[in-house]
Amino acid sequence: MNFNTFIISLVVVALSFNSNGQEVPNSSQSSLDETGVWAGVYLKLRLSEKLFYYGEHHYRRRNDLENVGNFVGRMRQSYNRAGLMYIFNDYFNVVIGPTLVANFSPRPGDPNYENITWEPRIWHQWLFSMPSMGRVKVYHQFRFEHRWKKSNLVGADFDYTNRYRYKLYAYIPINKKTIENKTLFIAPSAEIFMHTGKSIVFNPFEDFRIYTGIGYVMNKNITFFGGHMWTIGQNATGYEYSESHIIRLNVFVNLDLRNHKKIIPHVHMED
Repeated sequence: MNFNTFIISLVVVALSFNSNGQEVPNSSQSSLDETGVWAGVYLKLRLSEKLFYYGEHHYRRRNDLENVGNFVGRMRQSYNRAGLMYIFNDYFNVVIGPTLVANFSPRPGDPNYENITWEPRIWHQWLFSMPSMGRVKVYHQFRFEHRWKKSNLVGADFDYTNRYRYKLYAYIPINKKTIENKTLFIAPSAEIFMHTGKSIVFNPFEDFRIYTGIGYVMNKNITFFGGHMWTIGQNATGYEYSESHIIRLNVFVNLDLRNHKKIIPHVHMED
């Protein structure tokens, strides 16, 4: 199965998924609900031969409620994820750690909404890399998140849910045969999100993302990456879907804290 066939299969499975005995209207409904810009800094700090500190820090803005075309209308989230990464070998590593998300009010200034609510999480991840196929390097990422989230409505309670994510992505160098210093590359990806919890009844399919970007490895420590992400997710009714278009701009920082050896960075694309 090639990459395009896999993406199409994921979409078909996700959009056709319905929960126990749910009555579905004659046709599903989809609407564009969000546009935005996400800026992120990704940190990968080598502590020993096998152990790394891994961090993600995101600043996310989205459209205001009255104008879906306004990509930077209001704050959406401040997203901070940390973890310890252990490298088993060249083809497998794991990460585990905490996350703290600040969710901003959908209606700034409305006294019925808290300006910020905090969402703690615990996350762990398994990353498998495949042997290179010519210039192409393919990865399989499995991520699991345990979340305590609440609405911005004043007086809302925390809601515990579990999220299950699978991402297939690749790195393809353009101007060189492998990714090294001064390399321009493209990175297509497809990711599916499922979730469970007491509040998840008709909408187990949380999200599906297609994200394609272009990157540049400036040197052994810094990589720039940016692109467009399209998403579609299932609303609480189960038959309504929300779409979004997001511009993403990222910087990857790779440092070896043991010494100053020249290390070619592992470019890691996350959300």
